[in-house]
Amino acid sequence: MAPDFSLIREYLNHLTVERGLSKNTISAYKRDLERFFTFLDSQKVDPIFLQEVHLTEYVALLRTKDLSESTISRSVVAIRNWMEFTSKEKNFINPIKDFKPPKSNLRLPKALKIEEVASLISAVSIGDSPSSLRDGAIVELLYGTGARISEIVELNVQDISKFDGDQVTALRLTGKGGKTRVVPIGKYAQSALDQYLIRVRPGMLKKQESALFLNARGTRLSRQSVWSMITSGAKSAGISTAVSPHSLRHSFATHLLDGGADIRVVQELLGHSSVTTTQIYTLVTIDKLRESYAQAHPRAKN
Repeated sequence: MAPDFSLIREYLNHLTVERGLSKNTISAYKRDLERFFTFLDSQKVDPIFLQEVHLTEYVALLRTKDLSESTISRSVVAIRNWMEFTSKEKNFINPIKDFKPPKSNLRLPKALKIEEVASLISAVSIGDSPSSLRDGAIVELLYGTGARISEIVELNVQDISKFDGDQVTALRLTGKGGKTRVVPIGKYAQSALDQYLIRVRPGMLKKQESALFLNARGTRLSRQSVWSMITSGAKSAGISTAVSPHSLRHSFATHLLDGGADIRVVQELLGHSSVTTTQIYTLVTIDKLRESYAQAHPRAKN
C-alpha cells in the first residue's frame, strides 16, 4: 500500500498560504516529507504515532545515503515542523517537539577565481547564436547580481529597471518568502542583457510571454536548463572544480568583500534577512588574508 500523502498536503497549503514560503522551499519540504512517509510506510508506522526513536532511525538511514549534514538537518526540521502543525490541528501532544536535528559542520562556500568566471562566460557565449547570447547574459547576471538561479529564471520583462535612458541598469529580484529587492547591474551585464533583449528575445517569442529568459519553444527557461548550461560551460572552460549556478553567487559575494565592499551592502544585494548569514563569506576572505600573510611576511614562516 502506498503511503498516505494527504497528511502532507494540508501542511504544505499552510506553508504556501499562511507562511508565504517560496516555491523552492515548499518543494524541498514536500520531497523531505514524502521520503520520510515512504520510510514510515516501509516500517509499518502510522505518521500520527511517530516517536523519537523512528526519527532517530530515519536520520541513521539518511547518513548511509551520502547526503550532506545540511540536507539531513533540513529534513529533520521539515518533519518536526509538520508534526507540530499536525498535532495542533488534531489536538494531540507532539512527541518529537524536543528532537534536535543533527548539527551540520560549517562548510565555507567555494568561490571561483575571477579569471575562471571570465573563462566560464566566454565558454557559454561562444559564437553569435541566439542561445549563446542568451546564456552569456544569464551567466553575466548570475555573477553580476549574486542572484539565485530561481530568481533569474523567474524574472519577467517588467522586472527590468531603466534609470539611464534606454539602458538596463537594475533588476527587481524576488527572493525567499516573496521578498523583493532591486539590484544594480554593471556594464558587462548591461551590455549582455541588452544584446539578448534586442537580438534574441523577439525571435524566440512565439506568443505573449512575460518571462525574461525564453527557451526554444518561447516559454520560460527552466532551472535545469541553466544548471546544465553552466556545468557544461565550466567543463568546456577547463575549470576543474565543481561549478553550479550557486558558485557564481558565492563568487559575487566573495569578490565584493575582497574588493572592500561593506558587509551590510553585500547582505542587501544577496537578499539575506540577517547579516549573520552573509558573515560566512568574511571567513573565506580571512582565509585568503592568512594565506597571503603566511606567504609574504618574513616573520610568518618557521
